[in-house]
Amino acid sequence: MTTSLLEQLVEYRGIESNYNDAWGRPTTIATATKTKLLSAMGYQVDVPDLLLKQVQEKSNKTWLSVLNPVQVLRAEEHLQIVVRLPIELVTDEYVAKIETELGEILQHRFVPIDGQLANVAHIEDIEFQEYLIDIPIKLPLGYHSLSLVIDDDELGSMRLITAPTCCYKPEALTQGQKVWGLSVQLYCLRSDKNWGVGDFSDLSFLVEKLAKQGAQFVGLNPIHALYPANASACSPYGPSSRRWLNFIYIDVTALDGYHQSTTQTIVNDAGFQHKLQQVRATDLVDYESVTELKLQALESVFEYQNSQYLSKNTKLNKVFKAFVAEGGDSLQTLAVYDALQESLATQQKPSWGWPVFPNELSDFHNPAVKTFTKKNAKRVKFFLWLQWHAALQLEQVNQVATENNMLIGLYRDLAVGVSEGSAEIWGNKELYCTEASVGAPPDILGPLGQTWGLPPMDPEKLYEQQYQPIIELFDANMRATGALRIDHVMALLRLWWVVKADDAKDGGYVYYPVDDLLAILALESHRHQSLVIGEDLGTVPDEIRAKLADNGVYSYRVFFFEQAEDDGFFSPAHYPEQSMSTLTTHDMPTLTGYWHCDDLALGKELGLYPTEEILSTLYTSRHENKQAILDTLHGHDSVNDEVGRDVHNVAMSKALNFGMQLHMAGGSSALLSLQLEDWLEMDKPVNIPGTFNEYPNWRRKLSRNLQDIFNDSSLNDLAANLTGARRHASK
Repeated sequence: MTTSLLEQLVEYRGIESNYNDAWGRPTTIATATKTKLLSAMGYQVDVPDLLLKQVQEKSNKTWLSVLNPVQVLRAEEHLQIVVRLPIELVTDEYVAKIETELGEILQHRFVPIDGQLANVAHIEDIEFQEYLIDIPIKLPLGYHSLSLVIDDDELGSMRLITAPTCCYKPEALTQGQKVWGLSVQLYCLRSDKNWGVGDFSDLSFLVEKLAKQGAQFVGLNPIHALYPANASACSPYGPSSRRWLNFIYIDVTALDGYHQSTTQTIVNDAGFQHKLQQVRATDLVDYESVTELKLQALESVFEYQNSQYLSKNTKLNKVFKAFVAEGGDSLQTLAVYDALQESLATQQKPSWGWPVFPNELSDFHNPAVKTFTKKNAKRVKFFLWLQWHAALQLEQVNQVATENNMLIGLYRDLAVGVSEGSAEIWGNKELYCTEASVGAPPDILGPLGQTWGLPPMDPEKLYEQQYQPIIELFDANMRATGALRIDHVMALLRLWWVVKADDAKDGGYVYYPVDDLLAILALESHRHQSLVIGEDLGTVPDEIRAKLADNGVYSYRVFFFEQAEDDGFFSPAHYPEQSMSTLTTHDMPTLTGYWHCDDLALGKELGLYPTEEILSTLYTSRHENKQAILDTLHGHDSVNDEVGRDVHNVAMSKALNFGMQLHMAGGSSALLSLQLEDWLEMDKPVNIPGTFNEYPNWRRKLSRNLQDIFNDSSLNDLAANLTGARRHASK
């Protein structure tokens, strides 16, 4: 492969050659890395002749397309489309026929040669010309289609997306109101009634209680669909489908049919009850046992509902069928995948994901999959039914938030990707580059870099698919919510790709069409009246911070990361108003764990630090940071003299813990998110980045059940003080 072709291809595919690392140092991506990334995108980099042919075919495909697949514009922008035609056709008159989302037909006649000539190419001795054509039509916000027509013949069509200038913001926040809420890992919730994992009824209880204490939102971990037949794959950030929900959060006891005799016989069995008591009592979620118990009961309830409603001409059956129809291929893909994976596991065949399925079953679109679906129609229907009830129960929680006048209500978390063996990839393999993984370059928290095992979307394929996958993703995750937090929001601009078998540090950045993606995000945000929070931690270029702010995306400010050049901590009063502030996150130690350096001791035990020197530096830095924290807390009168001033003599205490939370509450961020673990003064983290089986990530439950939490007078006082501090900080 010639160097010039490589460089052109690298630039064309948005592979970055240089970037500034987490320490601000200019860094160059090796040529070998860029070549590997091109290979992961499907280019024949090892065979120059084949590569040249491949590039030429892609170019020809573009020139032979009369219109681009999709065009995105903001409400204030004028519409200008690209038209490509053989030279002998550019003097004819054409009609740009637009059908708006609501069915209105708008037309504009034009002659291409009257437009602006933008480019010329030759294919087999035929000259093609590309023109920029102005369309003087004002489009409403939404998703529309444009067809190019001549003499009643349609030559091509494209999608037009018209979006607002920025994301939705609640009026109260734009007028200066400051609010607080709690972020929880739903599976961590304990209660007297749940089945060993937090469920939607627990969430309703939590929402109602917090609303009465002045909280305006409850933040959730990703509640995306995981793997019913592989319950040990429990990371919410490595889901099977981000469009659909984890059925494990369904409260079985709230379903119609739970109390009928067949189901009651199952759940009242002594062995079932013994196991139920066991999973409820454990300090770690036993996903395998919980899944087994829930599926037994859910299958019985399904049989009841299927015989009573879903196999007859009933209102409920019509509602269910409408849900399935609206879910389309995405929902069908997940249901078939879950049934197929379960079937293979039952037969003790390799089943962790589609890469090990029999070849004829390794793609949703294969004929053998259709045959399986027909033969197992009832089981597929069961998995469709699970998604229906999960959606219904989540909406019920949303209604509780609304009825209790929460300004925001639920806010969901959108994971950056799906795992390699996911249903999402199985149903749309063309979109994903499965020979690479999303990750992160080396930074302060992860000196070796990170590989997350999440194949990235190919930005070119996303464009060719008219952005439909991302539209569906935003739409699905903004339902039944008042806000959406986008994990690793940098993904809208660029992602760190790591080729399989390579070290994380040897990856490279691939750019995405950020302006188009932000426009779609803004459109869906307004449609759902859902504000957007972008988790912008790690290696973040200034350009994306400014772009996110201009697009109305709330930034994410973590107290421990907001340090000045002298290592002092910025006052939360200096945080941007358009932000969500927090003390800790799910990827960090709890306040108690941080203060006692439990995370560093555990990291050493797990081998997370390459050298003793690195660990020693971290201990020294932690000691200095703790002193700086005490200085800033006392300097702002956020704690009284009950908390000492010398770090050598100060252990974590309720006074220090609550003082730090109230210190944040006086800040300028519109949103303050606190962790329920820190309310309970817990010391163990829920997740340790960079570990897999070394630590029970995503399993640790809360130390107390929900009923006890809201009977604690000290926590009730904390909530009242937070509400007062936020009110005082408001304009």
